[in-house]
Amino acid sequence: MNTYIRKMRFVPSVVVLGMDLCIVFFAAMLAILLRDSVIGIAHISTFFTPIIPITILIVRALFFLLFNIHKIVVRYTNSKDIVKIFLATLSGTAVLFFLTYLLWILNINPSRFIPISIIGMEFFITTTVMVIYRFIFKIYFLEKINPTKLKKNIVIVGAGVGGVTTKRALDRDTASKYNVLSFFDDDPKKQGMLLENLTVRAIDQLDEYLTENNISFLIISIQNLPTQRKNKITEIALNHNVKVLVVPPVTQWINGELSFKQIRKIKIEELLERDAIDINKSLVNKDIVGKTIMITGAAGSIGSEIVRQLLKFDFKKLILIDNSETPVFFLHQELCSKKLWKNVEILLADITDREKMEEFMVLYKPDVIYHAAAYKHVQLMEENVHAAVKNNVEGTKIMADLAVKYNVKKFVMISTDKAVNPTGVMGASKRIAEIYVQSLNYAQKTTKFVTTRFGNVLGSNGSVIPIFREQIEKGGPITITHPDIMRYFMTIYEACQLVITAGAMGEGGEIFIFDMGEAIKIYDLAAKMIKLSGLTLGKDISIEFTGLRPGEKLYEELLANAENTKPTPHKKIMIADVIKYDYQDIENKIEQLLISKNEESPHIVKLMKDIVPEYISMNSKFESLDK
Repeated sequence: MNTYIRKMRFVPSVVVLGMDLCIVFFAAMLAILLRDSVIGIAHISTFFTPIIPITILIVRALFFLLFNIHKIVVRYTNSKDIVKIFLATLSGTAVLFFLTYLLWILNINPSRFIPISIIGMEFFITTTVMVIYRFIFKIYFLEKINPTKLKKNIVIVGAGVGGVTTKRALDRDTASKYNVLSFFDDDPKKQGMLLENLTVRAIDQLDEYLTENNISFLIISIQNLPTQRKNKITEIALNHNVKVLVVPPVTQWINGELSFKQIRKIKIEELLERDAIDINKSLVNKDIVGKTIMITGAAGSIGSEIVRQLLKFDFKKLILIDNSETPVFFLHQELCSKKLWKNVEILLADITDREKMEEFMVLYKPDVIYHAAAYKHVQLMEENVHAAVKNNVEGTKIMADLAVKYNVKKFVMISTDKAVNPTGVMGASKRIAEIYVQSLNYAQKTTKFVTTRFGNVLGSNGSVIPIFREQIEKGGPITITHPDIMRYFMTIYEACQLVITAGAMGEGGEIFIFDMGEAIKIYDLAAKMIKLSGLTLGKDISIEFTGLRPGEKLYEELLANAENTKPTPHKKIMIADVIKYDYQDIENKIEQLLISKNEESPHIVKLMKDIVPEYISMNSKFESLDK
């Protein structure tokens, strides 16, 4: 019997309807017998007429079909289903009362039709039995067909609404074979309580509990849990080989309900996030509201996130420029799907095409430019020096010069920590771009040039985390260039918030740097990603060291040796006190560099080193130029 029920996915709805109508017939007959036992057996022939149960059955059937009671999956019955059953039976009872009252109005003896006492008793019996049999079947299925001993044990962090919803979602999805053992919460008022018949324990007891019990999964149901706390909970779970899952935000639930399949593995990005940033909206509004804004590199990781954040403001027009067709297509699709295509133009063009860029300047007359277009991959730029100079230096110079020519009010350049004491072509090209826009700022009074400088962005195209994730999915090995290599990280969302804020507060000539937190050892990052995937380092997957790549540093810096910082009103944004360069001298040197951009790479690099004396090549074929 158990095997048959286990194989049968759902009881057909017609069978459920038949069972419910049988209950109605039983309830009607029982109500008649109960009434007769009170009035007297002699009256049974008076009250027991076929029209009573037939009428009740017809009315009940109509309302069961109207409310789709028969389509409720019995083993998943919940409080909402009980309310639906109650409303269906109550509505049917109301109709029966109305029919009886109508007969009375028409001077027809209602006792020969359906006495009111029978209607009331039948309603109570029908509703009670329908609810009870559903819960009996549900309990039987959970405990007999899908026994607890076959389930994997789970604990839930969060004893609020999210935790309860998670527990109920797991209970409904019997195929998951999960058994929730306990809740954990930091709230002292909840600790010790019984919630869904489970004890709520303090999170401080989690380590001991996982030691004493065989737990397969830990689910974090709390939204906006501080990252530090989330890290601690995850570390405890991973130390006990417990997989960590998270409940998505309510906005992502399907039709407002959480399903088991939506509960997902925690991502490494979530453990590297930091507290939310407070943006001075009134300050940003001055730069954005009613303005025409141009974004270069708009389909890239940083550019597209700037687009998403600017869409929250009441700008006049948004001009998005990128030369990569596929990312532009996806950006276009995203904006269309979210119905955000309001005063937005997407242009497929190259920033090094001066004529086309000037055409756009004349046509759109931007007030603000966010310059995010750049080549960023260190090793590729080491092998393609001319491309780095053309895109990162010449492209920036073209956009900056046109900004001045066409009276752009503000130009915000996105730079990188690799521009600090550069050891590779990419970093040096970005430092040259920094120097040019800063010197240009002081050589004219039309445009305010602002530079923002930050480190690696979590999850950006080609960054280390997506690469590691792909390597793990393929079974490894994970490749790291050096066991001691360290990097700063911040989320794309956080980086772009700071870019927009810094751009708004800039008065021209500043190089803003961001609080990147503590540098992270890449080896530790990879090891944690392996654990989060439920694998064991050295057993299921290995880490291999490949050696530093050309132009790559062990440690990255946000400030050059000769630089200090000045504070700003925003605690996470500082101004680098950098060396100022003479515009005419820098322009002459850059012009010479651009004239030579198609010559042999060593010659181009030598010119770059003349512009940026602190550029010392590392692990590169260009090291000989420093001797």
